[in-house]
Amino acid sequence: MKTMDELGDWRRTHYSKEVTPKIEGSSITIFGWVTSIRRQGRLNFLVLQDKEGVVQVTAHEDKAPKDVSASLKTLREHSTVGVQGVVRSIEKAPHGAEVIPKEIRVLGLAERPPPFMLYGGKLPTLDKRLDIRAVDLRRPRTQAVFKIRHNLLAAMRRFFVEQGYIEVNTPKIIATATEGGASLFPLLYYDKEAFLAQSPQLYKEQLVLAFEKVFEIGPIFRAEKSRTLKHLSEVTSVDVEEAYVSYVDILDVLEKITCHVVQHILESCQDELKLLKRELQMPKRPFKRYTYDDVLKALEASRMKTTWGEDLSTQALQKFGEVESEFYFITDWPTASKPFYIKPKADKPEVCESFDFMYSSIELASGGTRISSRKMLTQRLKDQGLKPKLFEYHLKIFDYGMPPHAGFGLGLERLMMALTGEENIREVTLYPRDQFRLAP
Repeated sequence: MKTMDELGDWRRTHYSKEVTPKIEGSSITIFGWVTSIRRQGRLNFLVLQDKEGVVQVTAHEDKAPKDVSASLKTLREHSTVGVQGVVRSIEKAPHGAEVIPKEIRVLGLAERPPPFMLYGGKLPTLDKRLDIRAVDLRRPRTQAVFKIRHNLLAAMRRFFVEQGYIEVNTPKIIATATEGGASLFPLLYYDKEAFLAQSPQLYKEQLVLAFEKVFEIGPIFRAEKSRTLKHLSEVTSVDVEEAYVSYVDILDVLEKITCHVVQHILESCQDELKLLKRELQMPKRPFKRYTYDDVLKALEASRMKTTWGEDLSTQALQKFGEVESEFYFITDWPTASKPFYIKPKADKPEVCESFDFMYSSIELASGGTRISSRKMLTQRLKDQGLKPKLFEYHLKIFDYGMPPHAGFGLGLERLMMALTGEENIREVTLYPRDQFRLAP
């Protein structure tokens, strides 16, 4: 048995899914963590898992090298090991083949078992699992969630690039609040006050001046003290901004990217969807579009009255979500309820060119046509009690011919909830951050 943690010159030759009858007789090197150890008479069965799946290692005590037998006697589940051996076909093994070991290297011996079962059994609370999140991520169900997330992001980036958007990265340490003074995380930036970015909004607007079509996938921060199933203090935002379009065009972009992503997941993640017991359906275009007034009328018919001009409460959205359970838009919101950079309608300024993108009662994205006039933007800042002087770094860009533009910001984790069926946003976040959690 080799010394603990000694990788030496070993390097992986195959992943688990490549161990098939096609390579029978081949000498290979595999790595993974031990999901189970089973002894049946003189036979020892070891199941290893890697990022692609599982592979069976079978050692006969009378035939295996002494070092292999010694390793198997001290080995514990969850330990990380390397195995060199020969592939043998066997129908009952995963992928129809197993590995007969010539040598086993224990690279990380598990000192204790996790406080919960990875394969079935009763789970502790989410908070207890999050305390050892890296171990929780070994569970097949959580792995399925984040493999879907990976494919979702890959599909999004491919869509944007193919449609001519340029990927950008904007500052996450900013001097002024993007959307006012609420929900901010202040910090000391050398000898100055600064904040974590609530949104890349103003920067992505500036970037259309040069690049016309931009997108960013990155973190945003909101100091929201309410602890709900849909809110976090740090989330991943998918932000898009485009010149020479209005919010009507952006609705079309959101429809297209949603369908593109769902199609990719249906094609690439069937195993993961089955594991989650999720019957994902291809959305039908065009998505339904309701105005803010339409929603108020529907709520009033359900005896839930909302005063015009107010934001829609969680209860109101849940009620409306009972009627509309798929993807849809709510458009034409009261101007006073939206951020200062959203453009009011020319013929009805109390209403603005805005939308929320919804899935049942979950708000996935919000967006709209942006104001491209410095004069109007300055007035909107004043109307919302904000000081234009603090936004001079942004306003001065409008002196150089800002084109008409529109865009949206979409919450990646909420979209993941819609696609996977998970009800708690923390289940689709690797390391959630909220009012009560700052570690791990």
